[in-house]
Amino acid sequence: MILKRFKISTWIGDDTNCYIVFDQDSKETMVVDPAGDVDRIIEMINILKGNLKYIFLTHCHGDHIGGVTELKERMGGKVLIHRDDADGLNDRKVNLTEFMEGFPEIELEADSRIDDGDLLHIGELEFKVIHTPGHTKGGASLYQKEQKLLFSGDTLFRGTWGRTDLPTSDFKQIMESITKKLLILPEDTIVYPGHRKINNDWK
Repeated sequence: MILKRFKISTWIGDDTNCYIVFDQDSKETMVVDPAGDVDRIIEMINILKGNLKYIFLTHCHGDHIGGVTELKERMGGKVLIHRDDADGLNDRKVNLTEFMEGFPEIELEADSRIDDGDLLHIGELEFKVIHTPGHTKGGASLYQKEQKLLFSGDTLFRGTWGRTDLPTSDFKQIMESITKKLLILPEDTIVYPGHRKINNDWK
């Protein structure tokens, strides 16, 4: 497996982490949270000679979905998001794009609405969907057991968690998501969050 991280500047002033997952044998590729800077994402996929299979969205906020439409139009791939956040993709109050000056109108539909426990495959790599509500009601993390990694979106950061003062967010839910679903994972799990630094020492 090859894993690449891009730090993409967004309106909030805190770079969004976009990840490219590539399986060397099958060439299948997944992009997690393409917030923008689509030319750079596509350039890397082409360097890897990848075949974009999935565009995985950890949640529906505008600072994570800004590049989805262009990336899908140019490279294909199926857009995946938890079913509880799917409607938020086109609700400017929920995805917060009404507060983003100059942000284009989003007309975006998920190709598949995912659920807790669903399994995604990139070549031989298997990823498990973990529903982690709290930052949004449909927040989802993605866990790969053999590679010992977790894409946590805005649920879990180094030493802290995502905001819970936004539409559909809930403090109690995010605490339960972290303590009951994420902290039970093996201690050597590497956390790849939606913002800030990668966490190699999270317990």
